[in-house]
Amino acid sequence: MVGFMRPPCEAGVIRATPAVPAALSQKRKHLTLAATILGSSMAFIDGSVVNIALPDIQRALHADAASTQWIVNAYLLLLGALVLVGGSAADLYGRRRIFLLGVAVFTTASVACGLSPDITVLVLSRAVQGFGAALLTPASLAMLGATFDQHERSHAIGIWAGVGALTSAAGPVLGGWLVDHISWRAIFLLNVPLAIAAAGLAAGFACESRDDKANPLDWRGAIAIAIGLAAITWGLGAIPGSGFHDKAVLGALGAGTAFLALFVAIEARLGERAMMPLSLFRSRNFSGANALTLLLYFALGGALYYLPFGLIRLGGYSATQAGAALLPFALIMGFGASFAGTLADRFGPRLSLTVGPIIAACGLTLLAFADFSAPYWISVLPAIAVLAVGMTITVPPLTSTVMAAVGEARAGIASGVNNAVARVAGLLAVATLGAVLFASFSHHLAGIVATQANDALNAVMAGQAGVNEGAIAAFDRALRTVMLVTALCAALGGVAGWFWIRPEAAR
Repeated sequence: MVGFMRPPCEAGVIRATPAVPAALSQKRKHLTLAATILGSSMAFIDGSVVNIALPDIQRALHADAASTQWIVNAYLLLLGALVLVGGSAADLYGRRRIFLLGVAVFTTASVACGLSPDITVLVLSRAVQGFGAALLTPASLAMLGATFDQHERSHAIGIWAGVGALTSAAGPVLGGWLVDHISWRAIFLLNVPLAIAAAGLAAGFACESRDDKANPLDWRGAIAIAIGLAAITWGLGAIPGSGFHDKAVLGALGAGTAFLALFVAIEARLGERAMMPLSLFRSRNFSGANALTLLLYFALGGALYYLPFGLIRLGGYSATQAGAALLPFALIMGFGASFAGTLADRFGPRLSLTVGPIIAACGLTLLAFADFSAPYWISVLPAIAVLAVGMTITVPPLTSTVMAAVGEARAGIASGVNNAVARVAGLLAVATLGAVLFASFSHHLAGIVATQANDALNAVMAGQAGVNEGAIAAFDRALRTVMLVTALCAALGGVAGWFWIRPEAAR
C-alpha cells in the first residue's frame, strides 16, 4: 500500500492450516514469529519510506512525474495482482518454502533498487519487489497459523500486527533521516540485514506445512488482472505527456478495461477454484465493505503519495521533517484501534463505517486548505490528526464486517480479497490523481501548451532551481485540488457505508 497505512484485512489472511505439532517447543514458535515479523517488516518499511524519498529520487535520477509514479505503481501493481496467488502458492507448495522464496526475491530486488543507475532499472526492480512481497506477506501469516494453535494464534497475530505497526510508524522518520544524511539508496539496502535474519530464523526453526486440499494456482486470472491494471495505470500516467485524447492513451485504457472484463470472466468460469470467487460478492455486506475500501484507500493512498511533495516543495521541509510530520497518523492509529473496536461493538459497524470515512474526509479537506509554509502545529498536524481519527474509527469494523459477511470457513479468502482491493485502490489513486494534478496545474498556467505545462510540473516536483513563482503557485493550487478529490472519495465511502452495509450484519 502507498504510505504506511496497512490494508484493513492484512492481519486476517490465514487460510486453512494443519494441526500444530504437539511437540513444537515454545522456543521454536517464538523464533518462527520473529522470522515472520522481520520478513514482513521489510515490506512494511518499504511501503512507508519510499514516498518520503520520491522527491529526492526524482531529482537524482532526472525523472519526470509520470516515471516517478511508477516507482510506487510497479510495486503496488505486482503486489495487488499477485497477493492472492501468493497465499495459494504457500498453501500448495509449503508456507516456509514460499516465505523463503519471497524473502530472497524481495531482497535481491531491494539491492537492485539501491544500485539502480536510472529510473527504468529502479521501476523494474520495484516490480520484482512487489512480486516478492506478494509471496512473503501472506506466507508469513500462514506460517503463524500453522505454528500456533487456536488458543495462541490470536496473541501471536496481535504481536505480529503490533510490531508491524511500530515499524510502519518508524519508517517515514528513519527513511527521511537516511535520505537527508546518507542517500535515498540506503532505504532499499536497509532490507539486506533484515532479510538475512528472517531467512536464517525461518530456515532453522520454522516447520514446513501445506494444505493438501489447496486449489491450483489461478495464473490466468492473475495475468489478466495484472495486464489490465498495468494498461489502465499506464494510460492514466501518460495523460500529462500525451494529452487526454491521444490514441495511445485511449487504446491503453480500452485494452485495460477489456482485460479486467476478461479477469471477471475467468473468475466466473473457475467458480470456487478462482483466486477471487465471485460468489463472495453475493453478500451485500461484503460488496459494500469492498466498495468502501476502494473509495477510502483510494483517498488515503493518493493523499499520502502527494503530501510529501507538498511538505518538501511548498513547505520547505527536509525529508526527515516530512517523515516526522506523518508520525502522529501512525501513533493515533496504533493506540486508538482498540477503542474504535469497542465503539463498533457497542453501536454497530454501520455507524462507524459511515462516520469514520466522513471524519477522514474532513481531515483531507483540512489538508486541502493547509498552509504548508506555516508552523506545522497549526497547519498540518490538525489535519493529520483528524484524518487519523477517521481511519482509526473505520478500520476495525471494516475488517470484522468483511470477515463476518461470508462466514468463518471463507474468512481467509475474503480478507485476502479485501487486502488486494486496498492495494489496487492505492495503485489507481496515484495514476488517476496524477492526471488530476496535471489538469489542474495546466488550467492554472493558462496560455501554454500541454508539453510546456508537463515540463513545468516536472521542474516543480523535482525541485529544480529557477522555477518561476507562477509554476509554484499553480502546483500549490493543483495539489489542493488533488486533496479535495481525495476528500470527496472518502466522503463517498461513508455514504456507501450507510446505504450499503446492513445494520444487523455486522453485529
